[in-house]
Amino acid sequence: MELNQLETFLAVAEERSFSRAAVRLHRTQPAVSQVIRKLEESVGEVLFDRAARDGSLTAAGALLRDYALRLLALRREASSALDELKNLERGRLQLAANEYTCAYLLPAIDAFRRAYPQVDVTVHRMLASRIPDELNLHAFELGMLSFRPDPAEFRTIAVYSDSLVLVANPSHALARARQVSIADLGSETFIAHNVASPLRRRVIEAFQRHRTPLNMSIELPTIEAIKRYVAMGNGVALVPHLTVAHELATGELAAIPVPELDVKRILRLAHRRHGALSHAAQAFLRVVHDLARSQGPPFYYHVEKAG
Repeated sequence: MELNQLETFLAVAEERSFSRAAVRLHRTQPAVSQVIRKLEESVGEVLFDRAARDGSLTAAGALLRDYALRLLALRREASSALDELKNLERGRLQLAANEYTCAYLLPAIDAFRRAYPQVDVTVHRMLASRIPDELNLHAFELGMLSFRPDPAEFRTIAVYSDSLVLVANPSHALARARQVSIADLGSETFIAHNVASPLRRRVIEAFQRHRTPLNMSIELPTIEAIKRYVAMGNGVALVPHLTVAHELATGELAAIPVPELDVKRILRLAHRRHGALSHAAQAFLRVVHDLARSQGPPFYYHVEKAG
């Protein structure tokens, strides 16, 4: 049973005539009759009372008519929904990020929602190391990463250049220094992030190379908690600049330059290389491109080569 057969069937039932249905469908009467015969063979029932002159439906025909009307209405509804999806009048954008990279997404999502308010946005929070695997499982379409996953599997777009920054309360003694070295930090209390990461390892190794103790006597579970605790006047912290840009601008925190800890990081949007993006995801990438063009560095948009 095919939808075009049901359309022909409904035309005959509504016109109560094979010939009038043929005119309406711009087909010949024999062609219409053939479609109805094939439909009757498919369902195993006679649908029209051939003895009646008014094209009356049989009981089976009357039953099928109700279902045919519902099926064709569903097709129209599906077609309309797909048009709305294409025109971004509905839909859902699924992203993934950790606490740090989510900070980049906020202005991008703000711009996206202003342009496409009917599209729902969900950001799934997870460890960055898990994002590539979850992308392959189709859990979401785009992932924010601070490293480049396998270029054979994932297409990546570099979107933001960030750096590590040492922060403290503005009243801290080091906050007035133009520059400090790692050796000056041996007696400081570091408020650390208790999530293992390559960045944490790099910092620990840097202190070891300079033979300077790294006192991480307080570890907190989120960057938000770390910067608030430091702003209260407790110790110092090494955090991505992106996550404290607001507090540095308002004077709630002060940045302390440490040349030996000048670590640069590139944030990337990643998606599966072998797979089509939804209309919503494509529109989001256009918004990200426009954001880079309007804001300038550290925002940018660079599609990285596979090889």
